[in-house]
Amino acid sequence: MTVKTKDAIRKEIWALLQRNKVAHFPGAEGRIPNFIGAEACARRLAEAAWWQTSKVLKINPDSPQRAIRQRALAEGKILYMPVPRLRADEPFIELDPKKLSCSPHAASSIKGAAQYGRPVSLEEVKKIDLIICGSVAVNRKGARVGKGGGYSDLEFALLTEEKKIGPHTPIVTSVHPLQIVDDEIPMTEHDIPLTAIVTPAEIIDIKSRFKRPKGIYWEMLPDEKIDTIPALQSRRPG
Repeated sequence: MTVKTKDAIRKEIWALLQRNKVAHFPGAEGRIPNFIGAEACARRLAEAAWWQTSKVLKINPDSPQRAIRQRALAEGKILYMPVPRLRADEPFIELDPKKLSCSPHAASSIKGAAQYGRPVSLEEVKKIDLIICGSVAVNRKGARVGKGGGYSDLEFALLTEEKKIGPHTPIVTSVHPLQIVDDEIPMTEHDIPLTAIVTPAEIIDIKSRFKRPKGIYWEMLPDEKIDTIPALQSRRPG
C-alpha cells in the first residue's frame, strides 16, 4: 500500500472540509482549520481527568483552539502560547489568570494574548501539565499532520530540552470528525505523537506506538530556519 505524503493528506482534508462546509471563514486551506464544533470540543475536553488536574498548559494560538484557551483561563489555569514562528528572544507568552487585567475571552485571542500576556524566555516557563495542539489531520494511532511549518514539533523539542515537558505529559488535539483519517500518516523522529483526540462528540484516548521526540534533532533543521529562531541560535551546538 502506498503511504500518502503529509502534503497530500493536508490537501485532501482541506478540500473535504470546504466541500462539507464545516470550516469557518476564511476557509480551511493553508491553516489549522477553524471548524464548526470547536466550542463543543472545549466543553468535551473539560470532562477529561487530565484536563481537570492540569494547572499549566502549553497551547497553540490558532482560532479553533480559542474556546479551549478561554475555558482554561476561566478555570484559573496558566497558559503558554508560542510567539508566531518563535521569532523572539522570549518565544512564549504567559497568560496567568491571576495577573490579567481583562476577561478570559479577551485574553484568549492572538491579539489579546499579545496585548495582555507576558513574554517569557524558555527558562521562565513553568512545568507543563498538558499540551494542546492544533491539527489538519490525525489518525487513531496517534499520528498527526500540522499545517507544515513544524513549529509545534520545535516548541515541544525546546521545552523538552529545558525539562519543562515530561515523558508522560499528555499531548492532545481538537478536531472535526472529518479530520480523522484511516490512512497511515508518515512520522519522523521529530514529530510529536498524540495521547488523545477530542471531537465535539467524544474523547479518543490513544496508546501511541510512536516514540516522543527526545529534543532538538539538529541534523534535520536547515540553517535558514535556525537563523530565524533566537532560541535555536543560542543553543546551536559547536
